[in-house]
Amino acid sequence: MDQIEWADFQKVELRIGTIISVEDFPEARKPALKLKVDFGEEVGVKKSSAQITDLYTKESLLGKQVVAVVNFPPKQIGPIMSECLVTGFHRDDGAVVLAVPDDNVPNGARLA
Repeated sequence: MDQIEWADFQKVELRIGTIISVEDFPEARKPALKLKVDFGEEVGVKKSSAQITDLYTKESLLGKQVVAVVNFPPKQIGPIMSECLVTGFHRDDGAVVLAVPDDNVPNGARLA
């Protein structure tokens, strides 16, 4: 495993946001959803594509707080420009379990 310096970790903007919009993404090569995530006043609302359809419905995601990287450059994914990376963990069966706080946190709060 490669080790990093504290300064490397500090470059990654991992922030809390609330999912405010969830749409189907039929154009995606693998099953995915289009998300809009509110990261508060400083960061704003960002779009993302997430391959999380194995464990989550559109209804279960709406209003859910998630941890996301907000300082990657935008990436074109089919017809959507993804502006953040919603984080999660792969299970043995390939399903993604979202990284979420266990209590409410203000949108935009940075991982400490």
